[in-house]
Amino acid sequence: MIFVDEVTVDVKAGDGGNGAVSFRKEKFVPRGGPSGGDGGRGGDVILEGDSNLSTLLDFKYQRKYGAKRGGDGATKDMIGRDALDLVLKVPIGTIATDVETGRVLADITKHAQRIVIAHGGRGGRGNAHFATSTHQAPKYAENGEPSLEIRVKLELKLLADVGLIGFPNVGKSSLIASVSAARPKIADYPFTTLIPNLGVVRVDNDPENTFVMADIPGIIEGASEGAGLGHQFLRHVERTRVLVHILDVSEANPRNWREDYEILIRELAAYSKLLAALPQVVALNKIDIADEDIVAEAKEHLESLGLTVFPISAATGGGTHPLLYHLVNMLRQIPRAPLEQDDDDDVMRITVETHGTIRRDRSLRRQFTVERDEETGDFIVRGPGIERLVSMTQLDNEHALTRLQRIMEKSGIIRKLRETGAVEGSTVRIGVFEFDFIDEDADE
Repeated sequence: MIFVDEVTVDVKAGDGGNGAVSFRKEKFVPRGGPSGGDGGRGGDVILEGDSNLSTLLDFKYQRKYGAKRGGDGATKDMIGRDALDLVLKVPIGTIATDVETGRVLADITKHAQRIVIAHGGRGGRGNAHFATSTHQAPKYAENGEPSLEIRVKLELKLLADVGLIGFPNVGKSSLIASVSAARPKIADYPFTTLIPNLGVVRVDNDPENTFVMADIPGIIEGASEGAGLGHQFLRHVERTRVLVHILDVSEANPRNWREDYEILIRELAAYSKLLAALPQVVALNKIDIADEDIVAEAKEHLESLGLTVFPISAATGGGTHPLLYHLVNMLRQIPRAPLEQDDDDDVMRITVETHGTIRRDRSLRRQFTVERDEETGDFIVRGPGIERLVSMTQLDNEHALTRLQRIMEKSGIIRKLRETGAVEGSTVRIGVFEFDFIDEDADE
């Protein structure tokens, strides 16, 4: 199986359905009035954690995902159908980040956890909503709210309590196979394992003494700068609570255990200060084929640095139990990082400026800026409320345009455009739309 732990995809939630313009025409209903129904809500794009997945491989071959748009409203106040949400299943430990803003959209930390990363647009209101005592036959409705397409980086960071780090071929895979049910490929390879392995360790078959151990592929000198595969996999130890350095102290090791340890520490610090600050334990591996004097020397030196050291043999299981007991005791004293999501929420919605749901609030329309493009001379109006209002206005409907002009006048946008220098016929840009400025008060 190919292990893919980072991929970038484009996602788009569904647009809202359009509201309808219609009037009641029943024979026995005098003064029928407007009866245009609302459009349906567009589908959300949701990430869902799935413990059966271990890679982002599926997203490597399909890079675009879009939810369906809501149904349009109809006559007789019939509301359009809400679109189904698009659910994308990802492995536990996946983080979704908006590429443009760098904002974290989702952090999947448990099975069946759901987080909305792109909100569907709300349905446009039918003309029945715009009837008043003085305007009883509105001939316009709203378009559905458009949703934005965003580029999302999906990054998998393994969720483990204990991370095993070390150079290639020092025995990390052998240790995790010895103390858990994980069965990684083990051989005297001259290169590193290509896939991180997870194993559940249960000490003395006690459910209270259970933790997850991750075998992280080998780190080499220069890994923090991208050398080898170390940089690619260092992200997987960021979530662990304890790091175990595996050092090969056997005579078969072509390198020196002291140099190995110093390089590991240096690469961790270069990659992340937080990573280097994690509690650390050292396991001197392959003692069954090592010189006793070298083992004693390594243990004495590392303990003088304040480290707890365990001589072990992953191949025979010798010395592994004291190591596991010590790890269990350490983990009891190191709390897990609290989750931001309330456990009672099946779906957590993250409101973001670029594609979050904007409240229908008139005061929001006043949150705008007007500036002039020095190159083109166009006047640019920016603001989430006004941009959303324009996108939902039926611009080919003169009645809807009259309403938009009235709202812009009341909210102060027209006055601000005049103050900025706009005159009759000036080009005004709001979002992706362009208008010719019409100043009804120009002749006064």
